[in-house]
Amino acid sequence: MADVLNAPLHAGRPWPLGAASTGTGVNFAVWAPDASAIELCLFDDDGHIEQARLKLPACTEGVWHGFLPGGRPGIVYGLRAHGPWAPQQGQRFNPAKLLLDPWAQDVVGRYGRQAPGLADDPQQAAELAAELALHLGSSPADPTRPDPHDNAAVTLKARVPAPEHRRPRPRRPRVPADLTVLYEAHVRGLTMAHPGIPPDLRGSYAALAHPAMIAHYKALGVTTLSLLPVHFRADEATLQRRGLANYWGYAPIAWLAPETRYASGRPGTTPGGELMDAIDTLHAEGIEVIIDVVFNHSAELDHLGPSLSLRGLANARYYHLGPHGSYLNWTGCGNAINLAEPRVVELVIGALRHWATHYRVDGFRFDLATTLARNRHGHFERGAGFFAALQADPQLSRLKWVAEPWDIGPGGYQLGAFPPGWREWNDQYRDTLRRWWLHGQGDRGGFAHRFAASSGQFHHDGRAPTASVNFICAHDGFTLRDLVSFEHKHNLANGEHNRDGHHHNASINCGVEGDSTDPAVLALRGRLQRALLASLLLSQGTPMLLAGDEIGHSQRGNNNAYCQDNATTWLAWPDADTALLACTARLLALRRQHPALRQARWLKGPSDAAAAPTVRWLAPDGRPLCATAWQADNGALAIWLDAAPDDPARAATPGDPAPVLLLINRDPAPCRFTLPPGRWQVAFDSDTPDGQPPNAGTALPASIDCPGRTLRVLVETPGGAVSCDT
Repeated sequence: MADVLNAPLHAGRPWPLGAASTGTGVNFAVWAPDASAIELCLFDDDGHIEQARLKLPACTEGVWHGFLPGGRPGIVYGLRAHGPWAPQQGQRFNPAKLLLDPWAQDVVGRYGRQAPGLADDPQQAAELAAELALHLGSSPADPTRPDPHDNAAVTLKARVPAPEHRRPRPRRPRVPADLTVLYEAHVRGLTMAHPGIPPDLRGSYAALAHPAMIAHYKALGVTTLSLLPVHFRADEATLQRRGLANYWGYAPIAWLAPETRYASGRPGTTPGGELMDAIDTLHAEGIEVIIDVVFNHSAELDHLGPSLSLRGLANARYYHLGPHGSYLNWTGCGNAINLAEPRVVELVIGALRHWATHYRVDGFRFDLATTLARNRHGHFERGAGFFAALQADPQLSRLKWVAEPWDIGPGGYQLGAFPPGWREWNDQYRDTLRRWWLHGQGDRGGFAHRFAASSGQFHHDGRAPTASVNFICAHDGFTLRDLVSFEHKHNLANGEHNRDGHHHNASINCGVEGDSTDPAVLALRGRLQRALLASLLLSQGTPMLLAGDEIGHSQRGNNNAYCQDNATTWLAWPDADTALLACTARLLALRRQHPALRQARWLKGPSDAAAAPTVRWLAPDGRPLCATAWQADNGALAIWLDAAPDDPARAATPGDPAPVLLLINRDPAPCRFTLPPGRWQVAFDSDTPDGQPPNAGTALPASIDCPGRTLRVLVETPGGAVSCDT
């Protein structure tokens, strides 16, 4: 290493950005167009001791670059940026602060620490406060001046990556759109309490692909893991002072690097290698992996936050700034990344390519995706440069993209406004279904609109029904069990005096707030959970199931458990509701088996001039719903579905082509349904704990009673296939 440290830097080249090993050395390139100089700082292997400072000798169109002869993969480095300190003009250069390369693929160290009980230990609290203060770009005593204290000993560094080693990889599953069932999960929380996984693997990347988990995914019937962020994060100082962490991972600081806290630490493994192996194993089993990516803000927060990377290199370019250099906070996290800047788009696309090619993920869920399409004036643009770059990329254009189609900025709610190719989280589906089943609110027209994939939002520009990602619960909010057990949020453990989290959840406690042993309360909660699951998993569109909802996991009423890395969020596998699990698996098996329940084209009724209608909306008496009946204060209807012979869902995966009939009764009182002509048998009944109908295989009479707050699924059978018990 000594000979490398003494070698002068050559000019090198301005591409690729980041650190690239060539075999004879390492090329470094960093975009900092307003800097007057960039220093490359080299450290020992552990990142503790700074061993050399070398000025990058050349600058080409805003990219500073240099070549280190004899440099090798594994070198630990950081950057120091020189330039003006003029916060009101957006310039925050401070060479006393070592900065992380935005293109880092492997990060050394951690920002601060997570120590439960730290707030009760004055000495530890004081040490943490002093350490966190070292990362502030401005002086705490005088914010108009840069802070002179050097942070190199405690801040994040990058490690030069090794050249890509090609190895045989399993083929991507490429699950068809109509068959896709998303399963939103947290790497750590999914497996931390699973008794079938060895303790040394629980909560790790490796545990994602453990045989016990693969068996669960397959038995359940989900096709695509949708993982909360796995890129490297820097927990907010406010959380660290309370002994907490940003458990969900929405505090990004290195978009190309995996979070090291999810590695098992087994000898001979690395975080990146373990994640890659897990994805390969999942692919070999036919299971897709998409990851949640956070390109709308960074962990540097507002002007009071740390200077870790982007802020110190090109603050005025990386962030949307307002008057006098203030940060525009369209994300609620202190800042907003400026994707109206081409070089920032380059970084984001480069990060996505890295995850797509190196780790071979199958797609991305974009957090607060409206921010990604805001122009220099802050307006959302459907033709944004980022959208165009994504669509034009030969690798990324073939993957799944899911948008969270809102932020908190002006005009931030953009449900249905994303271009073709995108799926979008449909919160209106969530709210409509919750009000329908839990509060008996909303008319049949509103329910039908959401059930049929929200054509009012998505039926344009050639978009398919699968553009609507339907969900009842997600990581942000109540779990399914809590949705029927709590009318109020209980977030005191977060340390924010219960002010955080959603205030309007459309939840219900069924008569008792929280846990109950009352059989009537428990029966109602179970019935409502099953009805909600049945609606979700049998609706047209793309269903998303929150991991743990299928086993009745509770967060004890916490609807914003973003900082709870404990039993609150770790799925309670030992206490799993096995009947609810069987019910969920039965529903997904029905969806998979019957193309009518997952049609790839928009539903067409008899009035749509269709040669053969694919949907009929019926009143309980069997007659078509008319104009006035749609708006009637009645929560009972029947939905007849039949996929067209040429529907892609039927052609690709034939399944059972029989028509399907859903009997829906949200009202407390039973309702009698007159069935359409044909021979029908019950395939699912939400009135039973596991969904197994008591009269399965028996042909039904011309009319049947449906209990209150239930959903039944009937399948038409050929004549003579079953006996008729009247």
